[in-house]
Amino acid sequence: MFSANLSTKVICVSAVRIFLLMCLFWYLTCLFVSPGQGSVVCNISFPPGSGIRTLASELKTGGVIRSSWQFILMTRLRGNAHRLKAGEYRFNDGMTPEIIMNKIVSGAVDYRKFTLPEGYSMYQAAELLQQQGYFNKDSFLEKCRDKTLLLRLGLKGSSVEGYLFPATYNLPWGGSEEQLLEQMVGRFNKVYAAFPEGAAHQFSRHEIITLASIIEKEAVLPAEKPLISSVFYNRLQLGMPLQSDPTAVYGVRAFSGKVTKADIQLPSPYNTYLNKGLPPGPIGNPGRDAISAALNPAKTDYLYFVARQDGTHQFSRNLEEHNRAVARYLK
Repeated sequence: MFSANLSTKVICVSAVRIFLLMCLFWYLTCLFVSPGQGSVVCNISFPPGSGIRTLASELKTGGVIRSSWQFILMTRLRGNAHRLKAGEYRFNDGMTPEIIMNKIVSGAVDYRKFTLPEGYSMYQAAELLQQQGYFNKDSFLEKCRDKTLLLRLGLKGSSVEGYLFPATYNLPWGGSEEQLLEQMVGRFNKVYAAFPEGAAHQFSRHEIITLASIIEKEAVLPAEKPLISSVFYNRLQLGMPLQSDPTAVYGVRAFSGKVTKADIQLPSPYNTYLNKGLPPGPIGNPGRDAISAALNPAKTDYLYFVARQDGTHQFSRNLEEHNRAVARYLK
């Protein structure tokens, strides 16, 4: 009788041990075994105030975890259910549930990087964003002209042109055109506010950025930007047209360094061959050097410049000098 009871107890203990080992194996599987090889990718938006159940359901629907309730149980057993941080995340099915959980607990959000080169217009930015798979170019341009957004950003022009500061930006997965525009204009405001006033007393900020955008398009070397700026200042003071090639094709096509006779005859308020003074707004988005040059032109009596074949420019004080430079470098 005693032997039978002992045997039963041994069996029970063994069964409990086996059950506990199975539970441990299951738990470790939940933690450390991924459901796939990384071919399935899922972008998850986890807004503030969202719960673990919603998150687990989206992860399961996205195919990056096997079971939502297993993920919930694992997260709670680890004491992390109330430590999850809101944000935009990107996961794949090659990641283990533990890696996924730890990533959200640490707030290691995911971004896509977008770089706007100096001088690019909003049209070129829209093309680049579409090519890289961020936004449709037409929807981006529509936002660039959105009057409500312009008012909120404190911009008085008809678009954000000129105020999209050239830099690299982190855009969350699922981010909107509006979010990117707010980042870019915000960066511009910080950069511009750091400049000393310089020549800004002569022009409004919008006029300074308009001039800077022309300088950016004309210059290749940063060192020449103050010189090019001086040419435009001198022409404006004398009432001469700026005759800047990039202004002639703004809104028609991207400036590639050359214009034709037909280009400079195109009727447009931006064409500084046909219209004196500054155009009504920027023709691109200038960088720091071009803005600085617009605020602080070099002290010269130059009125003309022509591009040499190496990208630098020959500056001239009068039309006779300029014609000789044109004959030398262009003909």
